[in-house]
Amino acid sequence: MTDDGDREHRYSEGQGFDDGYDDFTLEPPELKVDPSKVDPVDSRVLADILDRRNVDRDDVDVTSLMEVGLSYMQINRFEEATETFARAAQFAEEESLEAQEAWVNKGVAHAELEEFDEAIGAYREALRANERSEHAATAETNLAYALWEFGEVEEALEHAERAVEIDPRFPQAWYNRGFFLSERGLHEDAVNAYDNALRLGMRNADILEEKARALEELGQLEEAEEVQAEADELREQAEQEMVEEYDAGP
Repeated sequence: MTDDGDREHRYSEGQGFDDGYDDFTLEPPELKVDPSKVDPVDSRVLADILDRRNVDRDDVDVTSLMEVGLSYMQINRFEEATETFARAAQFAEEESLEAQEAWVNKGVAHAELEEFDEAIGAYREALRANERSEHAATAETNLAYALWEFGEVEEALEHAERAVEIDPRFPQAWYNRGFFLSERGLHEDAVNAYDNALRLGMRNADILEEKARALEELGQLEEAEEVQAEADELREQAEQEMVEEYDAGP
């Protein structure tokens, strides 16, 4: 078994970034920007363009702006991503799904920078837009994680609970709920939460290790060892796949 210690919460954010954003572009047509004259990693270009022209909300393609932000995320330009998602939220219809998605993504970008206070604010804005939409469970789950990182453990559990109430089929929400319950010593409830996440398809080494720890705390040592062995096997498989991909080259 692994030592509890000051372990990091291996958190699965579940915000659903698509891996399909392979091309980086700055060409929302409504902005009338010549991409050949724009440095795509200039962190101020979008803000400058929008501020300079005082663009009307109807003249901005928010979807294209969101894709720019996601492209920044793909190349780990998180500061630029926060600015771009803020612009998307500004020009989206208030309380729309687009606005909510922009706020959620902005929070994720801040979390990547470990700016958890800003992430908390962004997730709260997302929930202010709509507390029951398709993005609300993700916002609640991510807010719970940011609050935990910020030291607000009790409130983190409240939002983890709310996430599973909104979408009981969201495995990342169950995983986080299990983690926060375990942190409070409620290991039996934590195991049940982990099992829900596993039943919903979230099977990886991280969640199995957390379940093994909770089982160990409950004194169920034999089952804990079995779960830990499965976690070790999955981690070894993942490491072997990484080695094989590296050896295969591009």
